[in-house]
Amino acid sequence: MEPACRTRTLDRSGPRRRATAPPGVGATGGPATEVAWARQQLERIGRRLDGPAQQVRTWNLSTLWRLPTVGGAAWLKSTPPFFGHEGALLARLDPAVVPALLAADGRRVLLDELGGDDRDDASGRELLDMIDLLVGLQVAWSSRLGELLSLGLPDWRTTTFPALAERTVAAAAAVLDPPTRASLDRFLAGLPDRFTAVADCGVPDTLVHGDFHPGNVRSARPGAAHDLRLLDWGDAGVGHPMLDQAAFLQGRSDPDRAAAQAHWGRLWREAVPGSEPERAGDLLGPVAALRQAAIYQMFLDRIEPDERVYHRDDPARWLRRAAQRFASGGKST
Repeated sequence: MEPACRTRTLDRSGPRRRATAPPGVGATGGPATEVAWARQQLERIGRRLDGPAQQVRTWNLSTLWRLPTVGGAAWLKSTPPFFGHEGALLARLDPAVVPALLAADGRRVLLDELGGDDRDDASGRELLDMIDLLVGLQVAWSSRLGELLSLGLPDWRTTTFPALAERTVAAAAAVLDPPTRASLDRFLAGLPDRFTAVADCGVPDTLVHGDFHPGNVRSARPGAAHDLRLLDWGDAGVGHPMLDQAAFLQGRSDPDRAAAQAHWGRLWREAVPGSEPERAGDLLGPVAALRQAAIYQMFLDRIEPDERVYHRDDPARWLRRAAQRFASGGKST
């Protein structure tokens, strides 16, 4: 998801308060507890700390520490419980494609350091290499949906999505203008027919990264496909793989966008002969935007009241985008 880059921390308490926040009056926990867990896990594998833990980044939904050890640095990521499937998923994914997992405990993951840079500015062939990695994983996992769901990944398949979509639109109805609401009502009414058309395209449900964009890919050597790693699996779910197109294509140049879409389609046609991935991608354009709105609404429903200001307007923003994509014929532009 798009991170809200904040460093604000208040002395408060409540049932939805993040464990990484400094403890409120009479509470326990806080950053020291998170780092103590990481230290214990590192010592268990012979990686004693040789310096203080450094809190590198803080968002309102996650925190990231770098821990220097005698065997090289490790990274601790701590998130709310609704991202708690990330560690279990990383443990099952191809280690040649994702960061090396050292330990996991629900909302906490401890990762080995991964050198290089996030590839926000990638273009050309490097973008196609990223798609290769993701689609390779998705093809491999398309026959293992039960295993993914057992890890706690959210279910965005066509059988469950309509109810989620209706709840999301209803929650934001008061702040949507009448034309947008009317467009969304028509969109929701047509979801069964749309999903029937998507199914006819022949591309199977599988693992969805959920926030697949070049900034969530890292490489020690830009341009070297074998060095790419896919990061940040907290937003992963189960659904149609073309849902991952929208975030990846956003902000790309016209030539890169066209090349990426053509490559994506070619890979899925090779994996499923006779399938129509491009048509599925167009049909799912407004669905992808509505999925984003649903995720932000989930944040609002599950975070403490003082944190809601950071995401208060996000569901409506993405619902407007869904309405625009619906009106434009469904393309994820």
